[in-house]
Order: sequence, then C-alpha cells, then structure tokens
Amino acid sequence: MGAVVAGAGRHGLARTLFLTGAGMAALALAGWGWSAASRSGTPAPVVHDAARPVAIAAASVPPGTIDYQALDARFRRLAGEKEIAGFAVGIVEGGEIRFLQGYGETIEGSGDPVTPDTVFRWASLSKGVAGSMVARLADQQKVSLSAPVARYSATLRLPAGAEQRATVADLLSHQLGIFSHAEDGKLEDGADPRVLRAGLAHLNLICAPGQCHAYQNVAYDAASDVVEKATGRSYQAAVTEQLFAPLGMTSATMTRDGLVTARSWARPHVGGLPKATEVLEPYYRVPAAGGVNSSIKDLALWMQAQMGLRGAVLSPGALAMAQTPFARTPGELGRMRKFRERLGSADYGLGWRLYDYAGHRIVAHRGGVKGYRSLIMFDPVLKTGVVALWNSSTARPGAIEYEVMDMAYRLPPKDWLELDKAAVG
Repeated sequence: MGAVVAGAGRHGLARTLFLTGAGMAALALAGWGWSAASRSGTPAPVVHDAARPVAIAAASVPPGTIDYQALDARFRRLAGEKEIAGFAVGIVEGGEIRFLQGYGETIEGSGDPVTPDTVFRWASLSKGVAGSMVARLADQQKVSLSAPVARYSATLRLPAGAEQRATVADLLSHQLGIFSHAEDGKLEDGADPRVLRAGLAHLNLICAPGQCHAYQNVAYDAASDVVEKATGRSYQAAVTEQLFAPLGMTSATMTRDGLVTARSWARPHVGGLPKATEVLEPYYRVPAAGGVNSSIKDLALWMQAQMGLRGAVLSPGALAMAQTPFARTPGELGRMRKFRERLGSADYGLGWRLYDYAGHRIVAHRGGVKGYRSLIMFDPVLKTGVVALWNSSTARPGAIEYEVMDMAYRLPPKDWLELDKAAVG
C-alpha cells in the first residue's frame, strides 16, 4: 500500500490520496529516506505531495506509540477555534517523519489552505540554528566557545568592557550580564542592530558574564559576527551552504523577501479574532536571533538533524556542544506553569532549552514575532518529537507538543489544548 499524503483546509474538509510505488520512489530520491519497515510492506511514514494537499486516511494511520488519528482529530478541532488562523504540525517518531499536516488558512477567510509546504516564520527557533552553526564550527576547531566574544564580534560592546570576559558560550546561552531583551524596543522601532549592539556598553551589568541568564535578541545576533569571522561568508550564506542545503531544506530562507515570495506563505494575524497584518522587518535584521522562515516539512528535517540523524552535517560532537546545559533557567518553569506537572527542571544550552519531561531529557524551544509563533520539542534518545508553526498571536497551539510527547511516553492523556474545556464552556 502507498504512503498517506497529508494536508487539510480550514475546517478539516479534505481528500485522501495514496502514493503509488513510483510516487514513493520519487520522494525517496528527493531525500525522504524511507525506513526498512516501509520498504518491506508495513505502513510507511506519512509524507506530503505539495501538489495534492489532503488528509490522513484513518485506515492507514501507522501503528506505534503515537495515535496519529486521534491527534489529527484534536488538531482539526483546534483549527475551528475562533483565535486560530492556520497552523502546521510535523511529528518524527523513531527517527522517521511520520506526520506532516496543515490546518486552517494562510489568510483568514480566504479559503487558501495551509499545507506542509506553506512557509511560516520560525522567530526564536532561529536561535537553535545559530547555536548549532557555531557548535559545528567549534567542532571543526574554527571557533572556541571559551574565547571572549570580542575575538569574533566587532559590533558587540558590553558595560565595563565585559565583551572581553564574556565567552562565545555566554553569548549563545544568554549569559552576557545585561538585562533581558535589551534594546528590543529600539530594534522594533527601526534602529540598526549593529548600532544598538555597540550602545549596550552604556547599560549597567546585572551580573558578571556567565553568572546569570537573561534572554537577548539584539545582543544574541552577535552570533552572526562569529559565523562570518570564522567562515569568511555572510551569516545567511554560511548557514544555507553548511546546514540548510545539505539537509534538503529547500524552503528555508532568512529574509522578508524569502517569506513573501514563497509559493504558499502564511500571512501574520493578530487579535482574538485573527486579522491579517503586515510582515514586519526588524527581526530579519537579527537573523541569528529570529530571521529564519520555512515550511513545516523543512522544520521536521531540521529536527531530524538535531536528533543526530544527519551526522555529516551536524556531528555528534557539534550536537553535544549545542545541547549541553550552560545555564540554569528556573524562571522558565514559572513561565511554563500550565505544564509544570510535566517539567522537572529547565536549562539553556546554545540556542536550545533543555527540560526534564516526566523523567526524560528533552530539547526544545519556542518562538514568537508579531503574527507568528512556533515550537520544537524532541527526545534525542527516542528520536521522537514534534514541531509546529502558526500564523496567529494566540499561545494556545503551544500545547500541541505536550499532547504529542505524552503519547510518546505513554503518559495518561490530558486535555492540554483545552478543547474539552472550551466545548463545555
């Protein structure tokens, strides 16, 4: 039997298509990497044919720990909620991409469906790209994580000359010693981020570098200087050539133009009743902090690489560096209090959040810019995880990761998405 192709419209109305053997062969040549199980006749991973957006067939949901049919039903209900414009979900189970699905619309009320090839903004998931890229260079001995960040960045200046003491690892783990989100407001008002980074010298330190965690965007983008110094290429070119292209992430870009010229792209929406708004430029000017765009399909490929499945691109050494705890972040547990019963601890690596999830070590991050939000969460041992992208300002789809990981760990189901609560209310 062929594989199931995924994609759906606003209210879950869809068709089902089965790929023939020739169709599967074409996808395999495109880099999907079918498992031995799929070649031997057992159910194949869920994949997507960009030209034919359709839904999962209930009879063809692959067996395993994760109940894709149940999740699809939950996500369809979520797509009907008033604050949702559109979203896309990808799930990797046991190292294989098993689920790719789009829900809702690229523009509220347009009838144009989100598919697994629809491009969204990653927002702060971009920080994991910067952390991984620098870790890759460190693994190649082209960058030293313990060296002062001033060795590589000519734009970052910290109070009392602290750029000479703050290390590259401090930069990538948000431990520069300045207050959180420093100069974000000026960035959003249109100021040049390089000028803003130089102006950080006029602030006061809240702690010595490496001694406290305070989340950054303007300062974090000094990571682009590190990459450019080590490679002799622009940040965008180096990341594309060394990460995105070899991983087959053909939709991944780091500019506003890269988003709005995509064949299918999700417009940003704001408000409780989603209203389309303009795509803003500022965070594209700090690409290491928030500049990446892609489809959910390419974000799922990125997650596979982070699981250690593409060692020629991201080696075990590079992943170990990026996913090692560098900073304790107990405040994160308060911010995620809705999910506190699952989270036992929280740390930060190089562009990655690290949690204890019901006794399991997981790697994760979330992101948000005006009109877009995003998430990634995975278990690098089980090689199982979830990614999601959405084009509205509500945080509600953030609970998707908990519904998926609870299934992966065989934990008692809980209405994390609050769909049943909404139905009762």
